[in-house]
Amino acid sequence: MIMKPLRGLYNWTMDKAAHPHAQGWLAFFCFVEASFFPIPPHPLLGLMCLAEPQKAVRFAVIATLSSVAGALFGYAIGWGLYDTVGKQVIDMLGLTASFPAAQCTFEEYGVAAVIFAAATPVPFKLLTITAGFMEMAIIPFLLASLVGRSLIFMTVGILFRLFGAPIKRIIDEYLGTVTTLFVVLVIGGFIAITQLGSDESGSNGGTCAAATHSAQGSAA
Repeated sequence: MIMKPLRGLYNWTMDKAAHPHAQGWLAFFCFVEASFFPIPPHPLLGLMCLAEPQKAVRFAVIATLSSVAGALFGYAIGWGLYDTVGKQVIDMLGLTASFPAAQCTFEEYGVAAVIFAAATPVPFKLLTITAGFMEMAIIPFLLASLVGRSLIFMTVGILFRLFGAPIKRIIDEYLGTVTTLFVVLVIGGFIAITQLGSDESGSNGGTCAAATHSAQGSAA
């Protein structure tokens, strides 16, 4: 029953993915997703690569560069607009409780945390806003964002360029399973970032919590 509307949405999106302005929409969604928008651009990138496998690497480059630009915007929100915009964005995304955990993660892992968030289903915008709030050095932040986003987007582009037709056959045949798997990965990313808070409170809780509250107090 649920497969019929899902199939219709899939076919509709496939048509739009081949639209002349699809590259502009891809760039837009990748930009906003890295800073404040809740919907990941990965499905759109995948569908565009399915529709035109010969352009898959170009689409992946557009997605990567647009997302890094969006990450810089998210950084700016955390750095200069946290009280007026950043808090509202994080609250809208339901990630308020995860913000202290993200701060603790930055204190411990720095560049590695950005790469991890950029290359996995962990909400990237939470880490970009946190990086700005924590005043992470801008060049390492941009390079880490570029590496992480390239890992995920360029891998998709290259795989679709090389194996576009077989991948399309698999998705056509197992659309429900593929969709469910993607949703599970996204939810898993949110759970992972939430669990960071409880892990930090058990191992590094005292120092990290003190630093977190101190940083939030200074920004208030």
